[in-house]
Amino acid sequence: MALTEMEKITINMGPVDLGQIDLLVREGFYQNRTDFIRTAIRNQLNTHAEAVRQTVVRKELVLGLQHFARSDLEAVRAAGETLEIKVLGLASIADDVSPELALETIASLEVLGAFRASPAVKAALASRTKST
Repeated sequence: MALTEMEKITINMGPVDLGQIDLLVREGFYQNRTDFIRTAIRNQLNTHAEAVRQTVVRKELVLGLQHFARSDLEAVRAAGETLEIKVLGLASIADDVSPELALETIASLEVLGAFRASPAVKAALASRTKST
């Protein structure tokens, strides 16, 4: 994953836990604190991979990236339909999508991960958005 595709998170840790991480970094087990934390998170995700897979199927989530261009939403509008978007990963709406078009075509939006859209589209869809 490219750096531009990553989301930044912040965590608070006790000094003893942080000291142990620093010790492992100093001893060469990890390149830095971030490397340790990413590895720990990946290990936990691997441990729970089957539960995630089952939930994705049960809740009908799109796993990964789902991008909506203006032409995609115009086609939905032309068909007289609306979308119920459910994504585990990244959902993005093109910058040239107007708030009006988004409201006409997106009935609901559930994102577990990251949601990228213009501030105006995000504001328009706020009441229809469920995210973390």
